[in-house]
Amino acid sequence: MSNDPLVIFTPSGKRGRFPTGTPVLTAARQLGVDLDSVCGGRGICSKCQVTPSYGEFSKHGVTVAPDALSDWNAVEERYDQKRGLAKGRRLGCQATIQHDVVIDVPPESQVHKQVVRKRAEARDIVMNPAVRLYYVEVEEPDMHEPSGDLERLIAALENQWDIRNIEADLHILPQLQPILRKGGWRVTVALHEGMGAPRIMHLWPGFYEGTLYGLAVDLGSTTIAAHLCDLRSGEVVASSGLMNPQIRFGEDLMSRVSYSMMNPGGADEMTRAVRVGMNTLFEQITTEAGIDRTLIMDSVFVMNPVMHHLFLGIDAYELGQAPFALATSNALHLRASDLDLTLHPAARTYILPCIAGHVGADAAAVTLSEAPDKSEDLVLVVDVGTNAEIQLGNKHRLLACSSPTGPAFEGAQISAGQRAAPGAIERVEIDPVTKDPRFRVIGCDLWSEDPGFTQAIAATGITGICGSGIIEAIAEMRMAGIVDASGLIGSAEQVGTQRCIADGRTHSYVLWHGTEDSPRITVTNPDIRAIQMAKAALYSGARLLMDKLGVDTVDRVVLAGAFGAHISPKHAMVLGMIPDCVLDKVTSAGNAAGTGARIALLNSDTRAEIEDTVRRIEKIETAIEPRFQEHFVNASALPNSSEPFPILNSVVPLPDVSFNTGGDDSGGRRRRRRG
Repeated sequence: MSNDPLVIFTPSGKRGRFPTGTPVLTAARQLGVDLDSVCGGRGICSKCQVTPSYGEFSKHGVTVAPDALSDWNAVEERYDQKRGLAKGRRLGCQATIQHDVVIDVPPESQVHKQVVRKRAEARDIVMNPAVRLYYVEVEEPDMHEPSGDLERLIAALENQWDIRNIEADLHILPQLQPILRKGGWRVTVALHEGMGAPRIMHLWPGFYEGTLYGLAVDLGSTTIAAHLCDLRSGEVVASSGLMNPQIRFGEDLMSRVSYSMMNPGGADEMTRAVRVGMNTLFEQITTEAGIDRTLIMDSVFVMNPVMHHLFLGIDAYELGQAPFALATSNALHLRASDLDLTLHPAARTYILPCIAGHVGADAAAVTLSEAPDKSEDLVLVVDVGTNAEIQLGNKHRLLACSSPTGPAFEGAQISAGQRAAPGAIERVEIDPVTKDPRFRVIGCDLWSEDPGFTQAIAATGITGICGSGIIEAIAEMRMAGIVDASGLIGSAEQVGTQRCIADGRTHSYVLWHGTEDSPRITVTNPDIRAIQMAKAALYSGARLLMDKLGVDTVDRVVLAGAFGAHISPKHAMVLGMIPDCVLDKVTSAGNAAGTGARIALLNSDTRAEIEDTVRRIEKIETAIEPRFQEHFVNASALPNSSEPFPILNSVVPLPDVSFNTGGDDSGGRRRRRRG
């Protein structure tokens, strides 16, 4: 094995060993990492900025020393003096590799920008925002009845609008008197009534009829998505997203918990990273909308428990071990400035309650959006992500659990996997007779066999396969008889296509033969194994909740989350990700967590409603349930080794093939004799 330093790039997960002294940009290019550069490595364009991470990374099996990269050089120094480099950033063309290192490629340094697929779903929402405008006429000061200007403003609000117990933040006092006099004792008041006593947030002289804004933010472990909303009309003015900067500390949640445990100050480092990322996103979204950021006066955040703690500045150590205790599970009413968020000085932040140790505020937001607790029929709601959050129930009873699916559904752990970006294969179909595939890539509406496809993708090429693409590819391979129920890919002779090629002790299927500019893309047996493990965890959590309710079927299934919005119900069921169900009853809710955040932002009454609902949800901890492992083993097959899936089989009969010529070790792998 080579003793050269190991270089790991995030968020792509690509890695390789390079001789000491290799420039980071060179390593990125050789690995096919999406790192921009237009100046030829002369340190002029700054497109190749990267962020090295230091400390112990148990997930990657490396410890990164402070001298992992070469020292800051004269070119970087000159660039920093002229244009400025963000703290911790290096120029990839100048920094050279000295020891093992983990290097993050930020979104602005990527040629093919990440597609954060968390759009705002259309939804009718009853408007009752926490921040409202009130126009009042204030009595002028009178020497015979002395009182403060603030007291007379509060009295005017009480008398003219019947609002009681009003308070004001300190920042109001210095501006109060000039504004009252400029407005001729007529002012417009922005009042926050969403928590405790109503509070004066802002004043305008005279009558102000401008727009106030709020943010609904879904802080995911992989992406952060925000919707900027008009607090008067409810309109989504702009939506934007970016990769969670914490990815460089670990792609999955437990890796981040591990990072904080093994690196002193690691939790604080991750808190700073996500808050800086949040402010970058807010700058991005307000620029897109063309508004002043100080007009954002309210915000609602949803997130999983680990993100919840790290965003709040709480070490997530306790969430990494039984009994997975939260520091707090209640809803939180905070000032945005307490979280270092640069909005209006008095902006408020509401964080929805968490349901359990691994079922977070994002799951509560999904509950608010999809209302399974009000359903007549039995509904299974699955928020698919690196940690699947699952709910099952109706208006009589609602249960919830989480299941650790890992990052495979998002393209990680897959040989040609990548996150959703232009050039990534996202749809796949395979002819069951010829075994030949056709596919679509993100950024192009044409199929690979359509005229003009090559020209249409000339700018992006075919760069890899994202989560929805690998799911469809494996399901199509199962339907075409290329993969058996255990997950083994057959040989060319067994399957009848030269696309099945020998790959060590197993076989791979060639999805794309590749060109000079686009590498060959295959689906390997380890790829299938990674998806089997992820989908088995997902199905087992759902089946466990069905056991608790004493049912074998559900009436309908709702796939939530940005990833869930791009999953084909048929392909998901062929893989056995979800229980057998009428396909028409499997629907996508899109970014239901983001929708729930918008509902809580625009209708403050729903905040108390979801807090009450969360208290009534029954929490099931999969880690201590004895049947979870049994369900997991059964669910490792495609679709399942014990569940019959009669509805699926009536629609999509699966070929009865077996490629395990060396015996069955229950893991779906070929058994070899020792030599």
